[in-house]
Amino acid sequence: MIVTVTLNAAVDRTLTVPNIQLGHRHRASEVLTIAGGKGINVARALKRLDAPVVATGLAGGRTGTRLVEELTSEGILNDLVRIAGESRTSTAVVDPTTDTFTEINEWGPEVQPAELDTLFEKLHYLSRGADFVVFAGSLPRAVDVGFYGEAIRDLQRRGVRTVLVAEGESLRRGVEAEPYLAAPAENDAEALVGHEFGDDEDFVLGLDAIAEKGAKNVLITHDVGCFARLREERRAQRFRVTAPPVERISAVGAGDALLAGFLVARLDGKSFEDALRSAVATGAASTLELGAGRFEPREAGRLIAGVELVALDTVVT
Repeated sequence: MIVTVTLNAAVDRTLTVPNIQLGHRHRASEVLTIAGGKGINVARALKRLDAPVVATGLAGGRTGTRLVEELTSEGILNDLVRIAGESRTSTAVVDPTTDTFTEINEWGPEVQPAELDTLFEKLHYLSRGADFVVFAGSLPRAVDVGFYGEAIRDLQRRGVRTVLVAEGESLRRGVEAEPYLAAPAENDAEALVGHEFGDDEDFVLGLDAIAEKGAKNVLITHDVGCFARLREERRAQRFRVTAPPVERISAVGAGDALLAGFLVARLDGKSFEDALRSAVATGAASTLELGAGRFEPREAGRLIAGVELVALDTVVT
C-alpha cells in the first residue's frame, strides 16, 4: 500500500480557453472540477495503475466536504483530517493553441497545532502497512516549514520509506531528513541547489547536490521526462529519461503521474531502468487529457517503447 499526504488539498478547476488574452472576455470550451493538491494527484494516478492507495491530509469547510465527495466518487480511498479552516480552490487555465497553462492558487487554510497532532496520529496508524508514504505539495499557512522533515524522521524511525515532493524551504528541510526519494520539479530543484539547469551536466550536478543534502535517491522531473540518481547498495546510477513526442493537451500534474508510475513499477519488482521508462511513459500519457493524475494506462503502456533512457554514469557512494 502507498499512503499520500496532502496538507494543502484543493478543489481544482481546469478551464480550457483557446487563444486566451489578458483583458478580454472568453468562454471556456471545457471545464473539469476534481479533487487536487499534489498528493491527491499522485493518489489518483496510483489508483489508475491499480495500486492500493490511501489519500490522507487536511480538509476543511465546504470545500473540504467537496474534496472528500470528489475523492469518493473516483473510488480513491481517503482518510483526511477535518480542520476548522476552509480548504482552498485552485484554478488552471489551459490554452491548447499555445500549449501553455496558467495556475492561480489560493493560500489555503490556517492550521492549528492540535489538527497537525491528529494528522500525525493518523499517519502512525496508516503507515503500519505502507510500502511508501508520499509527502507532496505546499504547506498551508501557520504550518512550520520543518513539518515534512519532522514527519519524515518520525516515519523512518518506524522503518517506513518516505517520498518528498515539495518546494522552497520545506523541500530543503525535508531533504535534510534523508527521505528514501526526493522528487522535485525542475524549478524547485534549481532553487534548492542554487543554479539553473541548462544541459546534462547541470542536471547531474543538481542530482548530486540534492543527494549530498540528504536524499537517498533523487528524481528531477521536467517538461519532457526526468533525470534520476538512484542508489543500490553502494552504487548510485544517474539517468536521463526522455518521453516520446506527443500532442499534449495539458501538462498539469504530469510530474505527479510520473512519480506514481515509478513507485508502482518498483513495487512490482522492476529494475530502475524499467521503472523509469514506465514512469516517463505514464507522465507523457497524462498530458493527453485534462486533469492532474488522469490518463489511460493502456496509453502509458503504448508509449513505453518510445521512451529514451540514457545511463549517464555510476558513482560509488
